[in-house]
Amino acid sequence: MEKISLFWFRRDLRLEDNTGLYYAYSQEKNVLPLFIFDREILDKLDDKKDARVEFIHSQILKLGESLKEFGSSILVKYGKPIEIYRELLGEYDIQNVYTNRDYEPYAKERDQAIKDLLKEKGIQFLDFKDQVIFEKEEIVNGSGEFYKVFTPYSKVWLEKFSKASIQLLNLDPKKNNFYQTSPLPVPALEEMGFEKSDIQIPPLEIDKPLIQKYDSQRNFPGIKGTSRLGIHLRFGTISVRKLALEASKLNDTFLNELIWREFYMMILHHNPQVTDQAFKPKYDHIPWRTDEGDFEKWCEGMTGYPIVDAGMRELNATGFMHNRVRMIVASFLTKHLLIDWRWGEAYFAKKLLDFELSSNNGGWQWAAGTGTDAQPYFRVFNPESQTEKFDKDLRYIKKWVPEFGKPDYPKPMVDHKFARERAIETYKTALNT
Repeated sequence: MEKISLFWFRRDLRLEDNTGLYYAYSQEKNVLPLFIFDREILDKLDDKKDARVEFIHSQILKLGESLKEFGSSILVKYGKPIEIYRELLGEYDIQNVYTNRDYEPYAKERDQAIKDLLKEKGIQFLDFKDQVIFEKEEIVNGSGEFYKVFTPYSKVWLEKFSKASIQLLNLDPKKNNFYQTSPLPVPALEEMGFEKSDIQIPPLEIDKPLIQKYDSQRNFPGIKGTSRLGIHLRFGTISVRKLALEASKLNDTFLNELIWREFYMMILHHNPQVTDQAFKPKYDHIPWRTDEGDFEKWCEGMTGYPIVDAGMRELNATGFMHNRVRMIVASFLTKHLLIDWRWGEAYFAKKLLDFELSSNNGGWQWAAGTGTDAQPYFRVFNPESQTEKFDKDLRYIKKWVPEFGKPDYPKPMVDHKFARERAIETYKTALNT
C-alpha cells in the first residue's frame, strides 16, 4: 500500500495561500486532499435548499477541476468525521494529516477526537493558523490576558500587523507532491438530502474602488457600499491575508471590520460558554419575553417599522442583510420586543450566507448589551431616526417593503417610547437584583 499524507479542507476552500496545504505540499509526497460533508453539522440544517451547502458543493467541484492540472483529485466523503477517519485508516497507509485550525467549540472537540484516534496509530495531526491574521493568545494585554475591549485590542493588532512580514504562501509549480489519481467521485447534493437553492452567491472579487469608499458608504443600505465578501471569508474561498494586505492599502475602516472578526473569534476561543450564555453573566437574569407571535412578526418583516421589515425581508430573500440594518433589527428584537437575543441569533444562523458563529454571537450580544464591549443597555436604537440618517430617501425601504405607506402595511406592533422605557426598566431591575 502506497504511503500518503492527507490535507483536510474545512473552512479554507482554495489552493491559493492556504497555510496547511502549503506545508503539506512542501513537506510531504503523495498529498491527498480530503473534504468531509459533516453529518454532525448537516443533519441539524432544517432547510434542505440551504444555499451554503450548495456553495460548498460547487467549490469542492472547482477544487477537483483545479487539482486535475496536478494529476490529482479530492477525496470527498459524507458522514461523521470520526467514522470517516476510521474507514480511511483501513483504506490508506496514512503518514500525517494536515489541516487548518478552527476555533468553534464543536470544531475543537471534533479535532481533538480525531487527533487522539490518529495518535493511537502513530500518525501526526498537524494544524495551522489560516483563517485569521492573529489567533488565540497572540494578542494579549500586559498581564497576558485576552482583551475584553475592542479598541485596545485593535491598537495592538494594528501595531503587530504593521511589523509582521506577511507572505502569501503559494504552491511551487515546479514540483508536484499531490497524490496521483484520476478524478474521484463527489456525492451529489441530492444524495445528502439537499437541493439546489434559488439564492445567488455574491461573486468573489475584491472591488478596490468600493473598498476605497467603504468608510463613507458602508452605512447606507440603499447603495452598494459593502464588499459582500462575508461568505468567501467564512468558507475560505479568499485568503484573509490577501484581503487584509489589500485593505491596509485601501481603507482603514474596512481593515477595522476584519479586526472585529478576529476579536470575536478570540473571544469565542477563550469563552466557549458565550454560545448559549451572556458574556456578562448577570445579564442572564433578564426576564425575556417568550412571545412567539411577536417573534414571528419580526422574522417575517411585519413589525410595522419599515427599516426593520426591510432588513428581515432582505435576509429571507437573499441570505444577506446590510450590516447597519443588522444592528437595527437586533436592537429592535432585544430592546423593543424584549425577546431573548439567542432567538434572533439562531434565526440569523439559519439564514445568513456569511454566518460565522463568533461574529454572529458577538454581534447579537453587542446589540443586546450582554456581550463584551457591548453597547450599553440604555442605548435603544430609534428605527425612525436610523431611517432618517441612513435611508433618508427610502430607497432601501421601498425596495423591500413596497406596501409601505399603503393601507395594507401593518401599524407598528409596539410604540417606540413605551418600548424604550420598558426595556431600560427591565434591564435596570434585572441587573440590580
